[in-house]
Amino acid sequence: MSFALMMLAGMALDLAFGWPDRLFAAIGHPVTWLGRAISALERRLNSGPRRRRLIAGALTVAVILTLAAVPAWAVQALLPDTLAGSLLGAILAWPLIALRAMHDHVAAVARPLARGNLAAARQAVAMIVGRDPRHLDPAGVARAATESLAENSSDGIVAPLFWGAVAGLPGIAAYKAINTLDSMIGHRNPRYEAFGKVAARIDDLANLIPARLTGGVFALASGRHLRHCLRVMRRDAPRHRSPNAGWPEGAMAAALEVRLSGPRIYGDRIAEEPWLNAGAPDPGPEDLGRALALYRRSMALLALALCAAMLLGWPR
Repeated sequence: MSFALMMLAGMALDLAFGWPDRLFAAIGHPVTWLGRAISALERRLNSGPRRRRLIAGALTVAVILTLAAVPAWAVQALLPDTLAGSLLGAILAWPLIALRAMHDHVAAVARPLARGNLAAARQAVAMIVGRDPRHLDPAGVARAATESLAENSSDGIVAPLFWGAVAGLPGIAAYKAINTLDSMIGHRNPRYEAFGKVAARIDDLANLIPARLTGGVFALASGRHLRHCLRVMRRDAPRHRSPNAGWPEGAMAAALEVRLSGPRIYGDRIAEEPWLNAGAPDPGPEDLGRALALYRRSMALLALALCAAMLLGWPR
């Protein structure tokens, strides 16, 4: 059974169909199933002194990882070690790959922004970022959407495919569990700082390689900007608030010749973040279209890499 083929076919299914609304209405989505389990455990366990909440958070991570990875391992063990087994695995991996959804969400921001409809663009960007969209001008909307595209290309596509190519269904299922845990409880605020600490640290580790791979793929897809992307990425990524997000965001900023990150508003708080590719101009509406084109080229390169791995017989 070829894990590379499994992930490549999963990409193709997601590109062709996304996750259809009718299917979501009928059965939901694996991430929402995990989300309900995480919410139930958090409501029950996240209380008491800090040490107790740290332990409860670690227990929550263990339970959710078990719920995700053990059934995936059991199903994979039952699949035949044939082409058919790889394709059946691809069908099961398909909902865990957000290739089409990522493009569609950012395109939904780019279209009204290009028409000058700032209100609609703000409404669309609020679906994919946590900052307050009411304070965003057109450049701020373009910057927020571009950063989301860069970071979520790693979290939502490259990382699941990487761990799926390494370990098959248990790999991609475990990664999605880790990432969902981090997105729900891995926050630095009074409610989650202790309870979500283990989830946040494990997510950092799980994304260590994929984030750097994503930056490298963006750099390759940039063509003539390859050296500049690598230089900016190595220089600026360590300054980012996240140990991982700065790599794809830095490469994206350099490829588009714009600046990203920088100060932003979350609720009533201003986060003074350093710039990536400082000195370059802010992105405009046309740059968001260029970012989507870079994304498409990068995903094509990723598919070619999986093809090469499949032909070389690694991993399996």
